Amino acid sequence: MIHNWMWGDWMYGYGMGWGWFGPILMIVFWVLVIAGIVYIVKVLAGGRSLPSAQGETPLDILKKRYARGEIDAEEFARRKRDLET
Repeated sequence: MIHNWMWGDWMYGYGMGWGWFGPILMIVFWVLVIAGIVYIVKVLAGGRSLPSAQGETPLDILKKRYARGEIDAEEFARRKRDLET
C-alpha cells in the first residue's frame, strides 16, 4: 500500500481495483480506434458506391432528372434510346 497524505492508507496505486472493467474498457478502446481508422481510410479512398450498386439504374436516374425538370422531353427520349441500345 502507498501512503499518501491526501488519500490515507487505502490507496493501492494506479490501475488496481478495476477488476474486469479495465480489460473490457481496453477492448472497447481498441475497437473504437480500429473503427476510426477504417472510417478514415474509407472516406479518403472515396467510399461512396455507384448508384447502380445501390439498386438505382441509369434509367431511374434519367427519370428522376426528367421529373425534376432538369431535362426536357426531347432530351429524355434521346437519352433513353441511348441507354436501351
